Parts: sequence; structure tokens; C-alpha cells
Amino acid sequence: MSLKAPITKETPIDPGWWRGAVIYQIYPRSYQDSNGDGIGDLLGIVQRLPYIASLGVDAIWISPFFTSPMKDFGYDVSDYCDVDPMFGSLADFDAVVETAHQFGIRVMIDLVLSHTSDQHPWFKESRANRDNPRANWYVWSDPKPDGTPPNNWLSIFGGSAWQWDARREQYYLHNFLTSQPDLNFHEPAVQQALLDVELFWLHRGVDGFRLDTINFYIADKQLRDNPPLPPEERNATIAPSVNPYNHQLHIYDKNQPENLDFLRKFRAVMNPFGAAAVGEVGDAQRGLEIMGQYTAGDDLMQMCYAFEFLSATPPTAARIVQVMSEVDRVAKDGWPCWAFSNHDVMRHVTRWSLSPAALRMYTTLIHCLRGSVCLYQGEELGLPEADVAFEDLQDPYGIEFWPEFKGRDGCRTPMVWEPSNQNGGFSVGRPWLPVSSEHLNMSVAAEEADPAAVLHHYRRVIAFRHAHKALMEGGHDGMKSSGDVVYFNRTHESETVFCAFNVSDTPSDLAMPKGNWVQVGAELGGGAPSADGRVHLGPWQVCLAVRV
Repeated sequence: MSLKAPITKETPIDPGWWRGAVIYQIYPRSYQDSNGDGIGDLLGIVQRLPYIASLGVDAIWISPFFTSPMKDFGYDVSDYCDVDPMFGSLADFDAVVETAHQFGIRVMIDLVLSHTSDQHPWFKESRANRDNPRANWYVWSDPKPDGTPPNNWLSIFGGSAWQWDARREQYYLHNFLTSQPDLNFHEPAVQQALLDVELFWLHRGVDGFRLDTINFYIADKQLRDNPPLPPEERNATIAPSVNPYNHQLHIYDKNQPENLDFLRKFRAVMNPFGAAAVGEVGDAQRGLEIMGQYTAGDDLMQMCYAFEFLSATPPTAARIVQVMSEVDRVAKDGWPCWAFSNHDVMRHVTRWSLSPAALRMYTTLIHCLRGSVCLYQGEELGLPEADVAFEDLQDPYGIEFWPEFKGRDGCRTPMVWEPSNQNGGFSVGRPWLPVSSEHLNMSVAAEEADPAAVLHHYRRVIAFRHAHKALMEGGHDGMKSSGDVVYFNRTHESETVFCAFNVSDTPSDLAMPKGNWVQVGAELGGGAPSADGRVHLGPWQVCLAVRV
């Protein structure tokens, strides 16, 4: 069980709590159902907070639970300041915060500010006519003379990013589903309304935010066409390869410099509360660069993550060095937040075809990188991607691009708590997505009873990270590789931790840096430095040592 001190009203504000934090992402629909309707809810999270505390994490990030028609499962908000009845009530949310704080766990919530649902009262008023008080709250445009959309922008969910609206005889912008119209951040009243939403939840006790699609907030005011992207520069980091979204260089529909002004306003609202934010940067070409821009200095976001380690590209030694060297170049003054899995991508055990030994190695690696860490529910059990039949699909993304892209349901199936029934302890009712039969033998109860299970490795790694300030907050001396081995030093004040990882199934030897080194982290299965100043690393083995 976690020994973190409870967070109370008397707890001094710690503006740096986020630095090096381990954040556990909860997809509430699939975590724990408390009332038998087959959908996870807020009281289900309360029920499982003792388990979360046992992992040793610093914070939870809860994916959207706001009032919504659920066309995109909560990422289409119709009321920012209330809880959708399927998840519970505001009182239930208060119980989440109170219980989490009793365990010393901070609560971050997922704010979707770039767009709303088309059922939001703001949009209903905006689309009524061109003269109402909120007529300019969304991105509207007249058609071209031939009636076609105003430019060539594309939606991530396929097709044009513009939808015709007969009421106003104009198009509105939607970077995602047609039912997710984009807000117009060039309108000051829109920015103020969203800052008021932020303040509402801060007063409710939240400790921070995960900001969905943070680089999509502001679009080019002139609505200029995006240029084409040469085929050799396309990749499927943000959208699947079958999606024409990859055919453009997205320099006008997102990533606008004016966004920094809004982020400064957002940070200013957080500061008196000691709250922190992590932004999701969705860009296939400039993700790390934007991450660096958005986290530079003390007046922007504390953390951001890009998609480099959420992609299908296996993290070989060369790839890891390439990514981290680019971070050093474009974001040396910023602070990344690393994740291997989340609710939008195939689980990394499957995506990278990881063996149990490889999974343990990568788990140790991510907790040794400079930055903070996001873990996705079930990752700590080593869950693979679930195979969801077409007739069971819920995700509109998967339905649209099936079978070349099966959507996101495979990583969103319910959490498995115990193997005694087909629902894995998630619900007494029929789950909204089927529980994977493959997952049942990897349930929390099964792994708790197995000393060799990966769940215990996650706990040990998280505890090891917290035991070394150099890993939580320290700098690093640059990522290096020797063959299949990645290595670097992390340093904070007088502590230096040497970290080496064999990113392969082939044994390797590495010379230690000069100095006197003592092995640490032996409980993580690491190798020890030898008397001759070298370390032998078996397949997928790590070496961790401190300078004495």
C-alpha cells in the first residue's frame, strides 16, 4: 500500500509536484462498473482507489466523464461543468477527489477544449443564425463560389473537415467527427468561457488537467489551404495510413502561434492552486518541437507529450537515441511526459510484439527517462490488445476504416479484476465492450497471487523511481547507444544514476563510465558492473548503478 501523506486543505501547495510524477490514466467507461449497467463509473473508481494507491503512482488522469451524447465516448462534451448520468454525479466526482487525496493521490481530469458536441447549448445557439450572441463562437465560413468547402482541410476521422449547415448556409469546422464542431479561439468570449470551466474544476479540488489535442485550439484566421505532404514524409503517427489526413502538412488547421497566448492565460489560472497540466500534442511532423514550445519557461504548460513512443515504430536503440536527442535539441528547456500506451493506440505489448522480458525492460526504461510518465490502465498487467469483432465495435473511427484499421476499441475493453466470470469482475451486467478471454488469466487477482507477474515489476519500478531524485527530477547527459544498448546518466545534486538497457534479445557488453559505481535496482533484474569496469547485459537486461 502507498505510504503517501494525505492531501488536505492544510497541505502546503507544492507547485512542482508534477515533475517526474507517475500518472495513471483511467478510461472510466472501462475501469469498474458500480451499478451493474455494464459501463464503468466514478464510484467504481472510488472502489478501486486502494488498488491504484498500491501501485505507488502520484496522480490519476481520468478521461472525460462530462455530460455528452457519447458520439465519441465523452470527447464530445455538451456540458463542461456536469457529470454524465452514466458516470454518476458531481457528488460522486467529489468522492473520487476526496478518496484519492486520502491516499495522497492527485486528480487530473481530461479537458476537451478544442471542440464541443453539436448538442452543446453554445453550438445550438451559434448555428441558429448569424446574428446571435454566440454566432462567432465556432469556426464558420461561407462556401466557395461553387458551393464547395472554404479550403482543403481534412478531418482526422476521414473526409473534409467542413460540414454544411443549412440554418446559416455556411460550413463549420470539425477536426474530428461532424458532431464535434471546433470552437473559435479568435473570439475572446470563447477563451474566457473555457477559463471559467477550468476555474470551476479547480474550485472542485482537481489538481490538474490533461489537455486533449492541445495544438488544435486555434486555426488560421485566413483559412489558408494546407500544402501537400510528399509521400516519403507521410507517417501514421497521428492517423492510420489509410487516412488521407496524412497527405497534408498541417500548418494552417492547427499549431498556430496565437495558441501560446491562450496557454499562458490557462497557466495563470492554475498557478494559485498549484495545479499542473499535461498537453497532448498531435502532430506527425513537428510533435516534439511543439512540445518544446508549449513547455518552455514557467508561464506555459508544465508537461506535454508527443506521439513518438505511441507510434508503431519499434523503439530500437537507434530510435530511442534519435527521439531523445531531438528532445534535447528542441525541448531542452521543456518537460516531456512519456507514455507507451493510452486509450487511442494499440497496446504496446501487441504494437511492438513484446516478450515478457522485453516488457519489463521497457517498463524500467520509461521510468528512467527525463520527464514524467503516464501509465494506461491494464498496462501494469501486461495486457495485450484485445481482438474485438466487427459486430461488437463501438468506435466510429474503427467502423469507418475497418478492416485496414480496427479502431481503438481493442485498447478500451474493460479492466480485468478477477477471473471467476466472463466479465472479469468489471460488472455484473453485460459490459459495453466484451471482456477479452485472453485477459482473464491476467487479471489483478491472478497477478497479485503470482510473485513473478509483471504487476509486481511495475510496483518495484515505480518505487525505485521514487527512491532516486535523479530519476524523478534530474537532468541527463545525453542519450547514447552502443550496438543494441542504450545508456545515459541521470543527475540531481550529488546523486548520479547510470542507466543501461539492452534493447534486444542478444547479449551485449558495455564499458562503464569512469568512476566508482555500485549496483542499485537489483530487484528489477538488472546486471551488476564487474571489477574490470564493464557490465554484461543479457537479453532485455538493464544495469542501474549509482556513483559513490
